[in-house]
Parts: sequence; C-alpha cells; structure tokens
Amino acid sequence: MRLSEFDYHLPPELIAQHPAAERTASRLLHLDASTGALEDRRFTDIVELLGRDDLLVVNDTRVIKARLRGRKDSGGEVEVLVERVLDANRALAQVRASKTPLAGRKLILGRGVEAEVLGRRDEFFELRFEEGVLDVLAREGEVPLPPYITHVPGSDDEARYQTVYARSPGAVAAPTAGLHFDPPLLERIRAKGVGFASVTLHVGAGTFQPVRVDDVSQHVMHSEWYDIPQATVDAIAATRKKKGRVVAVGTTALRALEAAAAIQEEGRIVAGAAETRIFIVPGYRFRAVDRLITNFHLPRSTLLMLVSAFAGSDNIRRAYAHAVAGRYRFFSYGDAMLLDR
Repeated sequence: MRLSEFDYHLPPELIAQHPAAERTASRLLHLDASTGALEDRRFTDIVELLGRDDLLVVNDTRVIKARLRGRKDSGGEVEVLVERVLDANRALAQVRASKTPLAGRKLILGRGVEAEVLGRRDEFFELRFEEGVLDVLAREGEVPLPPYITHVPGSDDEARYQTVYARSPGAVAAPTAGLHFDPPLLERIRAKGVGFASVTLHVGAGTFQPVRVDDVSQHVMHSEWYDIPQATVDAIAATRKKKGRVVAVGTTALRALEAAAAIQEEGRIVAGAAETRIFIVPGYRFRAVDRLITNFHLPRSTLLMLVSAFAGSDNIRRAYAHAVAGRYRFFSYGDAMLLDR
C-alpha cells in the first residue's frame, strides 16, 4: 500500500477551530459497510442507532495540560510538550529550543518550576521535575490543542477538549469521538438498555505525527500505554452471549481492545495493562470491535488507514467525499461518523 492511497482533498475552512455550541449538536454520518449506504444524521440519533444489547466502550483517559513554556538556565526560550508521565517527578517530553539541551541542563518552566534534563530517549527528552509532574502541569501548563487548531487555548478549551467521563490523567490529546457525549445523552443510552464499559489508553502526541514513508508497511507506530479492567472484559463476554455488538467510542478505545485481543491466539481479551504499537491497515482481521464511533481524520494519517481497514477503503473514500461535499466539520472539534464493520 502506498501513502497516496490514503489522501483526500480537504478545504481548510472545514477544519473545525472551535467545538459546537453544545456537545451533542454535531452531525453524524452513518456508514453501513456491508451495503455501502450513507445516511446523514444528527449525533443525538445515536440512541436510535444503537441496539439495546450493544455495549459502548469508551476511553476514560483524561487530558493533562501538557504544554509548558519557559527558558533554559542559559537563557534561551524553550517549549516543552510532555508525552508521558513516567512517575511522580519524571516525564518524557518533546523539547523545542534553539539549541538541543544536554543532559544536566536545567529548564525553568512556567512561573519558576525547575526541571533537569536527564537524557534522550529517541526523539524525547527525559526530564526530572523538582515537584510532582501532574501538579506542575495542572498549575502551569496549557491545554495541548492539536497543531491544526490555531487559536490560543482558553478556558473553554479546558472544558471542551475533555470528555465528560474522563477519569485517568495522562493523555496529551483527547479521545475526540467521546467529546460528542454529555450526561443527558449517556443517560438516554443507558435507559435504552445499552451497556457501558471503559478502557484507558493515554493518547500520545505521536497520534499527530505524519507518516513519512511512501511504503505504508515501513511506518513505525508510536507506543501507547493502555489498561483494560476485568469489568470490561466481563461486559464484552456478556454482550457476545446476548448477540449484542461491541461499539468502540473512538479509535483509541478500538486500539486498546484490538491490541489486547491480538495477544491471545484465539482473540480473547484479557484484563491488564500493556504497551501497544498496533498498526491497523486494510487487511487487518478485527477480533474485538463490531462498530466504531469516530471523528474524521487527517489525510495520509494512520487513523485514516485504521478506519479504511474497518469499513473498507472504497467506502471510506466515498464517505469522506460525501462529507466534504456536505460541508461536515473535520478533525478534533468536528463532526462524527458511525461505522458498521
């Protein structure tokens, strides 16, 4: 497969710069992959489109205010984007500076918080903060909006670039399919009899890294940490027994479930935490997920490859052309799709 197979034209004005006035006010494009049928809907129609024995699986990761600005102890400006919190005081981070900081140098971040550069791990720097990393980020950090959102993060972004069920801090990008749900909509879904379960996958900044090779098979995925509770494994088993469908809310929930299923030869999902570099492209055999709620993804991205694998490349090309022609809003703050595998 060539990278050009996953390209499409997107007018820049269709990239959503701000969320809809209400979480549930987005549009929903329903693609039935078995027939290729496309249907324009409102996101609130998800209640009607889910079956009473279906199971919604969400990613309950919480976005941390991962971007810090400051200076090196030598005086030069520096910008830090925390990729992963390693323990109470250490983190891996991208560091932008006029000169690469060497091990032993100090960074003065925010209003005077000191972080020492311990060394490099591939493209990331290992930093040790003088106080708790999460405390520093909560007090001094900025919401790490994606690079295609151009405004300075504000208080509205702190609330809206976060799902209403976010619980476990550690993501530097939101699991954006979940941004469309609010508590009343979730209550309507539960009242219908739809099950609700969660996984945790801390989304890293690597989710925005472009694919730089023309031969897609040569691309190396970034690593992400996930955790699947036993309660979710049990809920999936009960759903299968009732002939219901497992509905992943977002590509990150899907990646966690499929990564766990891939560990076992028979495709069984086992509870626990692990790292994954799973790379899902057309031809992949899905083991865990039957339906996917997702936003629209960037051209030439690994996530566009994932949805092409899930619903079929031709179906996705037609759906994206339909969405562009219909003036859907794209990317993190944009509209959504419901894909039937």
